[in-house]
Amino acid sequence: MSKPLEGIRVLDLTRVLAGPFCTMMLSDLGAEIIKVEVPGTGDDSRAFGPFRNGKSLYFININRGKESIAIDLKTEAGKKLLVDLARKCDVVVENFRPGTMEKLGLGWETLKAANPRLIYAAVSGFGHTGPDSTRPAYDILVQAMGGVMSITGWPESPPTRVGMSLGDITAAIFCATGVTTALYHREKTGVGEKVDIAMLDCQLSILENALVRYQVDGKPPAPMGTRHPTITPFQAFRASDGWFVIGVGNDVLWKKFCDVVKRPDLLVDPRFTTNGDRTKHYDDLIPELERMLETRTIEEWLAMFEKGSVPAAPVNTVDKVMKNRQLAARNMFVTVEDEEAGSVTIPGNPIKMESIPESPSRPPAPSIGEHTESILKTVLGLADDAISRLREEGAI
Repeated sequence: MSKPLEGIRVLDLTRVLAGPFCTMMLSDLGAEIIKVEVPGTGDDSRAFGPFRNGKSLYFININRGKESIAIDLKTEAGKKLLVDLARKCDVVVENFRPGTMEKLGLGWETLKAANPRLIYAAVSGFGHTGPDSTRPAYDILVQAMGGVMSITGWPESPPTRVGMSLGDITAAIFCATGVTTALYHREKTGVGEKVDIAMLDCQLSILENALVRYQVDGKPPAPMGTRHPTITPFQAFRASDGWFVIGVGNDVLWKKFCDVVKRPDLLVDPRFTTNGDRTKHYDDLIPELERMLETRTIEEWLAMFEKGSVPAAPVNTVDKVMKNRQLAARNMFVTVEDEEAGSVTIPGNPIKMESIPESPSRPPAPSIGEHTESILKTVLGLADDAISRLREEGAI
C-alpha cells in the first residue's frame, strides 16, 4: 500500500525551521522532497548545534529523508533551472521574506505561469499582505506580538517564551495542512493554489480562549503558572519527590478525586461543589491540596489516581520522555544512521494511518548538493554535457 502523498513531488526552498518542518511532515506522508540549497553553504541550520562529530543534529532532525540539489538562484541559469524544476513538481514551499522570490523573478505569478497546477506555499513572519508583511521575523518576535508570551509563565514574572519554537512549528503544521488541502482542491478543479501562512496569524489562532476571556473580563489574561484559567484543580503539584499534574476536568472527576485522597469534607464543602465554585475559591482550595499532596511520592499518587480513574501524570524531563513506554509503543522514537554523527534518535511520525507503514528508522539527511546530478537526470532528463554546462555557468 502506498503512502497518501506518494507521487507528489515537492520543491523545497526553505531553510532553518518553519519551512523544513513542514516539508518533513510532507515527507513522512509520502511526498518526495527536493531540497534546494545554496552551493557551498546550504541551509543555515547546518551550522546550528548541537553537533556530534562536526555534524548538526538540529539539521538531521528535520531534514532526514530529503534529497539536496545545490542551485545558485542569483545566476540566470540557476533561475531557469528552478523554473524547469517547478514545471515537474506538484508543490513549491518557501519561507523567504515576502518579496524575495519576486525580486529573483521566481514569485508565484512566474511559477504559476510555468505550471498552472502548482501549489505554491509560502511561510513568513507576517504574511504576504498587510502593512507589516515585509518585516523580518523570528519565533520569539511572533510569540511576543501574538500574545503567547503574555499568558505564559507565572504571575508577576517577566514575559516567558514557550520552551520550544512554537511560532515556527505551528506555522509549519498550518502550512502542511494548507498544502494537503490545496492538493485536494486541485483534484477537484485541476488548478493550483497559493498558500500564504503567517507565523503571527498562527499564534493568534492558538490562543484558545484568551480572546473571549478578555471580552468577558475586560482585562487582558495574565500568566497563571501551570493552572487552567477556568478549570480547578487542573495544574502541577509537588509530591514529596518531585512534580506531577492533575486534571480534574469536571465535577464527576472531582468526586473521584475526593474519594481517592479520602477527603469527603472537600466534596461537601459548598465552596468546592462545582467547577465554577472551585475556580472562584481557588485560593482556598489549592493550598489545602498542596499540603496534602506533598505527603506521598509521585509514584504513590499516580498509582492511586490511576486506580481511581483520575487523570494524572508525571512532569517528565526529556530523559524520562525518551523512556516512555507509550511513546515507544507508538513508534515515536526512530533512528537515523548518519555516516558522521552515528545513530541519532529523532521523533517518529505522529500522524498514524493504515496507509503509512511504521518503520523504526528514517533515511539520513543529505549533504549539500548530494543529489544534484541524479535530480537533473531523473527529473529533468538532462545529459552529462548539459549538467557540465550548468556547472561552468555557476548555476549548480
